[in-house]
Amino acid sequence: MDNSENLDEEIITAWVGLTSALKNSRITQGLNYNEAVVMNIAYHHYMNNGELTSFKSITQKTKMLKSLVNRTIDSLVQKDLLERFEGEDKRTTFVRPVQKNIDVFLRVHEQSLELARSLLQIIGEEDARRFINIAKRIVEADPLGDPND
Repeated sequence: MDNSENLDEEIITAWVGLTSALKNSRITQGLNYNEAVVMNIAYHHYMNNGELTSFKSITQKTKMLKSLVNRTIDSLVQKDLLERFEGEDKRTTFVRPVQKNIDVFLRVHEQSLELARSLLQIIGEEDARRFINIAKRIVEADPLGDPND
């Protein structure tokens, strides 16, 4: 086995370890992981743009299957955390956080921020910025493609 094959294995092992640690850190108490991801997208989009978030945008950003995004949105609507809106042609769906319940999401989000602060203490600012840049490059490259296409 040459070094590149060992490096391949190490990347996968590191990735599995990191994602397992993050998913099992209980940073999404009260929401499952997918709900927290969708709420994060809808919340930031609304707070930054004051606009509704499209279903299509969520599927593109999460790389989740359309059916899973739909179930996740349904669950968040049932929990009264998101409200759903139909577009003009009724084929387009939009969501927005329910303002009166935004504090529920913000409590979960604060747990995520606490984890990020802990990670920052572990790896330091320079490595944190390097990690962010690497993650952005991977996302932009879209190495596995979009499962919704």
